[in-house]
Amino acid sequence: MAQTPATLYTNHADTIDYTPSGSAVVAGDVIVLGSVVAIATHDIADGVLGSLALEGVFKVPKITGANAVGTLIYWDPAGNPVNGTAGSGGATSTAGSLKQMGYVARASLSGDELVEVVLSKA
Repeated sequence: MAQTPATLYTNHADTIDYTPSGSAVVAGDVIVLGSVVAIATHDIADGVLGSLALEGVFKVPKITGANAVGTLIYWDPAGNPVNGTAGSGGATSTAGSLKQMGYVARASLSGDELVEVVLSKA
């Protein structure tokens, strides 16, 4: 019996297709898709197909707290960033029920606004 062939290649493993529904996405927005955390590298208009990064190193807003290199980082979509709009989301090393986004690439101090994260598919 012949093997059923795989579907033809459709995408790079470091990105995923995404069509926002309800509002546009701005480059740098962190998007949670099920158990995957991805980042928009370009603006994507509402209802238009674009792509999100699944891998790479990104500086993202963080919640108060120091982070050592290699620490697992999670995205809190309702978190309060060190400097920004309360409830707009931030990276944290406190897991809870949050989705893992990657690990710390460069240590950050508690009052730092951003943390450098190696985004990785969990």
